[in-house]
Amino acid sequence: MVAGLRTASHDGVLVVTLDRPPANALTSALMLALTTLFTDGGGGDAQPVVITGGGERFFCAGGDIKELDGTSVDPVDRMRLFHDMIVAIERYPAPVIAAVNGDCVGGGVECALFADAVLAVPHARFGFPEIRHGLLPADKGIQRLIRLIGTRPARDLLLNGELVDADQAVRLGLVDALAAPGRLMAEAIGRAREAGRRAPVLYAALKHAVNDYDDVDDRRRAQATLTKAAIWLDDPVAKSLREGWGRRRPPSDTPRNSTTAR
Repeated sequence: MVAGLRTASHDGVLVVTLDRPPANALTSALMLALTTLFTDGGGGDAQPVVITGGGERFFCAGGDIKELDGTSVDPVDRMRLFHDMIVAIERYPAPVIAAVNGDCVGGGVECALFADAVLAVPHARFGFPEIRHGLLPADKGIQRLIRLIGTRPARDLLLNGELVDADQAVRLGLVDALAAPGRLMAEAIGRAREAGRRAPVLYAALKHAVNDYDDVDDRRRAQATLTKAAIWLDDPVAKSLREGWGRRRPPSDTPRNSTTAR
């Protein structure tokens, strides 16, 4: 495994931990490692998986912005890696539970969107701040968000770039249940183990039907993501936003009051 990714077996449940302090941001190497893990481990004996973040503040803050500008990593290739990663998570035939231990934003939310269930601690926050930082989510992630919570709430999250608290994330449908910090992993592992007791062939078939895997659509979504990336990467306004974001710590976004969310 690459640096920043830890795995451990818990009596038949594989716990996958994103561990890149301070925000567990995704590098290209980390995305490739996750893609490989979910692809190579997706055979007939696939284990249930719990994916979580190291520490208490962040589950995942999305992609590592330092890779986007001024590095040897091709940003368009990086977007392709991200698309491939969420496809691999979605198509993993065994249970995948996201145990959200802290803030879950941008690409972190997209990872959680493709889990079979999402548990979160009460202090977690969720959102898509890309519009404020000169970035765009993957097209496949946007479509999954719309499918899960509806067009109007998805549009609100994406175009405002605000974060919502865990209670609101439950009401929107981003989170299935809340768990106390000290109970999060036990409950996530327990849920994964219980789901893993189902007949694997039936679980995989039903998951396939629910997610409605479509190779043609995935290729189309990948191309849409790459086409848009080629445009916004060169846009001077978007680049200025990214550079400003990269020079400072994230602002203290205030979770939206539940009465303002739709």
